[in-house]
Amino acid sequence: MSDEQPMTARKGAVTMEKLVNLCKRRGIVFPTSDIYGGLGATYDYGPLGIELKRNVKEAWWREMVQFRTDVLGLDSAIFQHPRTWEASGHLQNFTDPLVDCKSCKQRFRADKIEGDRCPECGGELTAARQFNLMFKTFMGPVEDTANTVYLRPETAQGIFANFQNVVDTQRVKLPFGVAQIGKSFRNEITTENFIFRTREFEQMEMEFFIRPDPAEEEKWYRYWVDFRFNWHVKYGLKPDHLRRREHGTEELSHYSSGTTDIEFLYPFGWGELEGIAKRGSFDLDQHAKASGKDLTYFDEEAKARYRPWVIEPALGVDRAMLAFMLDAYDEDVVENEERIVMRFEPRLAPVKVAVYPLLRKGGQPEKAHAVRAMLARHFTTAYDQAGSIGRRYRRQDEVGTPFGVTIDHQTMEDDTVTLRDRDTTTQERYPIGALVDVLNKKIGWGAD
Repeated sequence: MSDEQPMTARKGAVTMEKLVNLCKRRGIVFPTSDIYGGLGATYDYGPLGIELKRNVKEAWWREMVQFRTDVLGLDSAIFQHPRTWEASGHLQNFTDPLVDCKSCKQRFRADKIEGDRCPECGGELTAARQFNLMFKTFMGPVEDTANTVYLRPETAQGIFANFQNVVDTQRVKLPFGVAQIGKSFRNEITTENFIFRTREFEQMEMEFFIRPDPAEEEKWYRYWVDFRFNWHVKYGLKPDHLRRREHGTEELSHYSSGTTDIEFLYPFGWGELEGIAKRGSFDLDQHAKASGKDLTYFDEEAKARYRPWVIEPALGVDRAMLAFMLDAYDEDVVENEERIVMRFEPRLAPVKVAVYPLLRKGGQPEKAHAVRAMLARHFTTAYDQAGSIGRRYRRQDEVGTPFGVTIDHQTMEDDTVTLRDRDTTTQERYPIGALVDVLNKKIGWGAD
């Protein structure tokens, strides 16, 4: 099942090139090891990027864990026992078919090549061979097979390995979920489109454990597909840039009996944003078999013991950031001057409020610093006194700051300030003492 979406190309001002340039120029995302020419498909998040990333994770955590009574949190280690990946099937199934060009020596995924010649130089290609996507390293001083470990390719297995620990310590009752946010690593061969596909990335995953019943599974599967779709819209993605796409049988992962992708319309076309999968009891069954542990749940009401089935919503932080930035990007004209404006939903904006003294004299800078110090205890803030006030507004619009506080002549007389709205550019006057409450209401904290 797919949502009807005839559009295949985005309309509007944003292109990937424009966004990449903005991210570099304004300290959102930098190429890793930039001074050495970079390192393929790895990125660093700058001062504004880390704030945006933190806000995306916080928005996910608040609605997936904090606001609910049926989901708990976990933070499992990046290194897991090597047998974890044998049991999960990653060592056997987590592979891509690769071919090499005999002429230019470039490597490609065989399933992405049309025809039997190199797409770059037209040279002859080697036969396809399977390539495991997990990064391998060694634990301890000796580099041998006995000390081989892997950087995790997903966070989910740490949740399954801790299933019994959670059940034994938290007195949980089905249905319940366990969620975590953490780094994952995949030795991707095809990396492209900025932070859409990278080798080091962060995931937000939740395993929702339910009774092993097809009707129960279908109910929660549809619930989580809808819940996650609506979350993206709530935090700023345009509904006509989103669709649900259910996987065909031939593309299902080895653990899944059904998967729906929430896809986003990127500048390069439709692509996966988030996946919601029916994992059944595959993972608990496999880990029980490999470890010799029971890994069952005793249902007090049914007086029965069984391994629960699982519904998994899984979202990449970096990919979510890319979507939010693309749909926030806009260009318009204010006071006969073109501007770039990032129309972030206020809760996601890297900086919530900027503070400006109108003049660099008359005590205004000192007052502005005091106002910023007060606001900084509640919100991420910026201070700017360089250039005309219009130019300063434009700088903050470009990074998506939703509100600006200006200290002017009247402030020095009655302790009131102007509060400017990024999107409408309108200004209202408020007492300094009311700013925290006013901003909390405008930003939307507590509105959920």
